[in-house]
This record gives sequence, C-alpha cells and structure tokens, in this order.
Amino acid sequence: MGISRAAFYYKPKPISKKQKTLLDRIDEIYTKSPFFGARKIVIVLAVTCGIFVGRRKVTTAMKTLGIQAIMPKKHLSIPNKQHKTYPYLLRGLKINRPNMVWSTDITYVRMNGKYIYLVAVIDWYSRKVLSFRLSSSLDGSFCRDGLNPSDWTPGLE
Repeated sequence: MGISRAAFYYKPKPISKKQKTLLDRIDEIYTKSPFFGARKIVIVLAVTCGIFVGRRKVTTAMKTLGIQAIMPKKHLSIPNKQHKTYPYLLRGLKINRPNMVWSTDITYVRMNGKYIYLVAVIDWYSRKVLSFRLSSSLDGSFCRDGLNPSDWTPGLE
C-alpha cells in the first residue's frame, strides 16, 4: 500500500484549553504588533497576560498559526533575468490636473477573525478616493463594480 502502520492508525490529539488560550493571546499580540518576533511576544505574554512560556514554544505556536514577524527579507531586490521588464509609462509625465492619472489597489482588512477585501480607485493629483468596494470573497465582480464610473462621487469629472 505504501503507507506505514503508524500513519494509518494515527489519530490527532485535540487541542487543550491551555494551548488554545496561548494561541489566542499570541494572535492578539501579533495583530496589534505584527513586527514582534517570538522573543518579544514571550516578554509581552509574561508582562501583560501572566503566561510564562519559552521562546521555542512561541515559535512553534507562530508556525502553527502561520504567522511570522514582518521584517526585511534577504535578496528581495535582485531581479530574475528571465522575466520581461516593462517600461514605466508615467516617467516624466507632469500630473497637473484631476482625472489625469488614476490607480487602483486591492487589499484586505481583518475584522473579527475574518477578512474583508477592499478595492479602491484613487486620483493621483487630488489623492481622492473616487470609488471603493468591500467584499467577503475575492472574486472579480466586486472589482469591476468598483471600476464603474457611474457610481463615482459627482463633481469629480
């Protein structure tokens, strides 16, 4: 069959209340300060929550949660030679009036453990938000709705 007996009969252990509390506290700390690493989270847990655990236990919990501290990574600015390089079309362009250049962006906002996706259209000159849409799923329809000019704020034409 190609599977070991231990893997076949393995039953995962349910998570304990103590471990669940630790994971919840680490998630709360990380949400408030995503740049904290395991060492800093250990200190915050001890001072604010009265939970005394080691750095390695916090590191394991962070891996379980799928989180890591936000920090500069190595070699991020080295381009791949095989990728095509596109020219920057706005170089040298003087943006001196509204509605000359727009941009759009998609991001997410965490709300009560869920993620809400936000798409926005912004005018570069006035830096006004022309349109935005929120959605609980990342599908293309809400992006198209955000790009519909008939829904934009009047007076910005």
